[in-house]
Amino acid sequence: MTLQRQIGFWLASLVVFVLLLVLLRDVLLPFVAALALAYLLDPLADRLERMGMGRLAATIVILFVFLLVFVLALVLLAPLLGQQLAGLVQRLPADAAKLQALVLERGAPWLERLGGAKLATEAQSSLGNLVGEGTKWVGSVLQSLWTGGTAIIGVFSLLVLTPVIAFYLLVDWDRMIATVDGWLPLDHRDTIRGLLNEMDVAIAGFLRGQALVCLLLGIFYAVGLSLLGVNFGALIGIISGFLSFIPYVGSLTGLVLAVGVAIVQFWPDWTWPLATLAVFAAGQFLEGNIFQPKFVGGSIGVHPVWLMFALLAFGTLFGFVGLLLAVPLAAVMGVLCRFALRQYLASNIYHGGDATKAAKVRARTGADI
Repeated sequence: MTLQRQIGFWLASLVVFVLLLVLLRDVLLPFVAALALAYLLDPLADRLERMGMGRLAATIVILFVFLLVFVLALVLLAPLLGQQLAGLVQRLPADAAKLQALVLERGAPWLERLGGAKLATEAQSSLGNLVGEGTKWVGSVLQSLWTGGTAIIGVFSLLVLTPVIAFYLLVDWDRMIATVDGWLPLDHRDTIRGLLNEMDVAIAGFLRGQALVCLLLGIFYAVGLSLLGVNFGALIGIISGFLSFIPYVGSLTGLVLAVGVAIVQFWPDWTWPLATLAVFAAGQFLEGNIFQPKFVGGSIGVHPVWLMFALLAFGTLFGFVGLLLAVPLAAVMGVLCRFALRQYLASNIYHGGDATKAAKVRARTGADI
């Protein structure tokens, strides 16, 4: 098969895959969730197998423990978080107005000295409009988060179906991998295996590692803010930890919410807002110097900007299923783009028809096209 026909085949396969995602997105959720669950738990099943446990028994034990922990966490946390979310939505307009008044009280005299009464009046009007719009936006986001959260809880009633699918996938995981490996084109099997291994490292490194980082950060922020007595501290901490999946977004969102709430709650005492700021500074130190190096490791090939774009794009196109698929597909596309760049840099096109130089580069980089 010529290179052009191979490219055409894989492009056609990609188009079919995207069309299937669009057509079946309403029924894919339990299958995608089960696939992700099986992928994440497969290393644990392999470890139990090496300890002498059969694959079937290992799968049963792993899924039972996972579901038990999930249900306990849902039962214990859902009432608390739901109550705090409802309270935050209810108090948000009043707290925003109070925060605006505090800012104007401290900033108006300085603005008058700088640019006169007109500048102070215009700044007050602009700040009022900004705070009003921001409050509406945050309120709508929190309300949609709550309604979406209840919808997700309803979706998780699919756990009746998802564990069954995950069970069969996890039991047959190694056999499925071996079967797919046998389908690879013989001429390019080693190259494809190398690419698949690179994709696996990128996806596993990010998903497993970053999920643990988000969990630890959420616990740290929730416990720290709750110990300080910040209103809605547990909710803000959990939201910040969950959003830490998106680089920089989680910490900034949690910081703005927590410090704003602390200022309104404890004013004029600056001790507790500064202590709140210290909690997030400590969280960033732990994330950058302990959690990320230990659990995620070095470069995994998923740039933060590319990750944020993938989450927004796939979430918009495919909803919650798109969010589940965003990181794996972003990692896969990153690996393929780097592979295509290596091929280009080793080609006659890049070297201006100098076949000798291109051959040396191909030999050095392992490019085979």
